[in-house]
Formats: sequence, structure tokens, C-alpha cells
Amino acid sequence: MPAWVEDGFAEYARRMPPECALELREIAPGRRGKGADVARILRDEGERMRKAVPSSAEVIALDVQGKAWSTEGLAERLGHWLGGGRDLALLVGGPEGLAPGCRARAAGAWSLSPLTLPHPLVRVVVAEQLYRAWSILQNHPYHRAG
Repeated sequence: MPAWVEDGFAEYARRMPPECALELREIAPGRRGKGADVARILRDEGERMRKAVPSSAEVIALDVQGKAWSTEGLAERLGHWLGGGRDLALLVGGPEGLAPGCRARAAGAWSLSPLTLPHPLVRVVVAEQLYRAWSILQNHPYHRAG
């Protein structure tokens, strides 16, 4: 990833308290090329992704078909997730999206936008929005809208 992506994600991860820590687990993408078996690649990526998720974690799929939340709605969700005491795993698919098995494992789906966003940007946007949601829950001045 470009330095701006790593720096952006790290900045928001650094700001989060231990009880709401952000951890990034990258899953190696399958090799794509001319004549690649995309269905197999998607299935294999999905299997690696599911193995990386702790069995006790609540899973949310990031998907353009998911529910779009306002910032305040995300803060409400984050409060619910934190109150539940379980780890949360946010799954971001590869170029073809998420494998069906990953979608089936998810308790819900979150759409950042009806636009298709590149992976580097998704990392930074998700980290920033989670930090913003946490700041709302803490009455921290970072989020000044309203």
C-alpha cells in the first residue's frame, strides 16, 4: 500500500483507545491474470478471510449492497458493538467483492457509498469513520457536525 494509506490508517488506529482498538489483517489476494478462474479465486480468498476471523467475532461485510449509515447511525452501532463485548470483524472483499461464504457469515452489511471505492481509500475511510463514531460516543470535540 502507498505510504499515505498506511499513515492514514495508523493515525486513526493510534487515536483509538484499547477497548476499541483497530487491527488490520490483510489477506493475500489470489493471482489474477488472463484466463484466471475467478470463482475459485473468490472462494479461496473467502476461505482465507473466514479463517482469519475469530469464531466469537461479530462479522460485518462491507458491501455496496449493504446498509448506508449516517455518522450518528454508525456511532449508535459502535456503541451497540462495544456494549456486546465481542470483537468485530469488518470484511472487505477483493476486486470481485466478497465470497458468498463471507456474506453468509456476516451478521450485516455496511455500505460506505454507492460508489465503488478502491481498497486503499476504504481502509482510511473506515478507520476515520470508526474514530469519528467513537468520538461521538465520548463527546469528544473531533466530530463537530450538528
